[in-house]
Amino acid sequence: MRSHLLNDATAEQYRRSVTEGVERVANKLATTRRPFTGVTPDELAPVIAAVDLDKPLGDSAAALDELEQVYLRDAVYFHHPRYLGHLNCPVVIPAVLGEAVLSAVNSSLDTWDQSAGGTLIERRLIDWTTGRIGLGPAADGVFTSGGTQSNLQAMLLAREEAKTDDLSKLRIFSSECSHFSVQKSATLLGLGRDAVVSIPTDRDKRMQTVALAAELQKCKRDGLVPMAVVATAGTTDFGSIDPLPEIAELCSEYGAWMHVDAAYGCGLLASPTRRHRLDGIEHADSVTVDYHKSFFQPVSSSAVLVRDGITLRHATYHADYLNPRRTVEERIPNQVDKSLQTTRRFDALKLWMTLRVMGADGVGSLFDEVCDLAAEGWQLLAGDPRYDVVVEPRLSTLVFRYIPAQVTSPAEIDRANLYARKALFASGEAVVAGTKVDGRQYLKFTLLNPETTVHDIAAVLDLIAGHAEQYLGENLVHAS
Repeated sequence: MRSHLLNDATAEQYRRSVTEGVERVANKLATTRRPFTGVTPDELAPVIAAVDLDKPLGDSAAALDELEQVYLRDAVYFHHPRYLGHLNCPVVIPAVLGEAVLSAVNSSLDTWDQSAGGTLIERRLIDWTTGRIGLGPAADGVFTSGGTQSNLQAMLLAREEAKTDDLSKLRIFSSECSHFSVQKSATLLGLGRDAVVSIPTDRDKRMQTVALAAELQKCKRDGLVPMAVVATAGTTDFGSIDPLPEIAELCSEYGAWMHVDAAYGCGLLASPTRRHRLDGIEHADSVTVDYHKSFFQPVSSSAVLVRDGITLRHATYHADYLNPRRTVEERIPNQVDKSLQTTRRFDALKLWMTLRVMGADGVGSLFDEVCDLAAEGWQLLAGDPRYDVVVEPRLSTLVFRYIPAQVTSPAEIDRANLYARKALFASGEAVVAGTKVDGRQYLKFTLLNPETTVHDIAAVLDLIAGHAEQYLGENLVHAS
């Protein structure tokens, strides 16, 4: 079995195996005509359950043949221009190259003696990102597994900086459109879901700062502690950006930690034309960025950044076998001192390779393209009598609802939109997401593929309308 270990003696075998795997994937990418096959859980589950994991196949070629049946054939392919579902992006080739390198070398980014150059590359990218944000010379941060972990760590730091032993008094303020991880973080940190105060949004789905000011004032009046305000720069449902400068002023006035969840909107940091939409983010105490959304990186690639690197001490624990206290005095750069994780992949290498090959403007121009596409899609939807569209996009998300020409109940329209989404997914012709707006069922295009065109959007809208009309027509027949 030693023949399967990657080392000097098996380097040629490694080259052949990985090349064969790359060929399979490349062929799949070149020949896939739909984002999904439409396979159901009931169809695929028995195929995977039938695999006897106690009987190995013996070679990579056979395993790849099997993988075609259990995964590659039915995977949801984000590179397809009619994948318009969740916040999943097609990935850039330099990042995939970085992924191949980091997986093979297998550095762990917790301590210097396991990563060396990897530690310094990650730190350089953190400095680059905080520079783009404008957090100042004391800023720092660390890569994470994703936005949820980044938000959790930011709320941990905010809790500790609030300097109170009575957790029941702490309050977090976020908009009604903020990510669910804010409530989840409050629960994990022992604050409870009730500690999160939901602030209403305006018609553009941005936090209402007048309402925020009133809640902060009430918090102080009631003897509670305004622990943090979470502003969102790119809400999951609408791509809306909260008014960051005004929120920063209120945080300063009431002594609240300002966290900006820019997991989605961080692509604007590299945008040659839209960086101003993040104005005010430089006042944040912490920021979440997800490079695996709008920087076109493979999952996972995320980071939490802080204005004052000293605050990261709240995540620091020393173990004699790993990062003893003496290493601080010796100025040994151990990233585990900043992280909620211990063993951690060298995910920063993907972004490093991307910037070294494409440059920041190259990445930002791709994000600009999908934002431009969303603006065109908005015009298309606004002029289509079959659809009600919610807000004009600030990033690359469109939320809309099919409205039949024949008057029917809102509940029936809800069911028609749900049916259309499910039928479209089952057909494999396209993938769209869904959400609720004011209790009603809506559909969502999340546009993160520069290869998607207005023609693709128009074609998918026709498919949705066809499925919805089929549902309503069949129901009308049954009702009569």
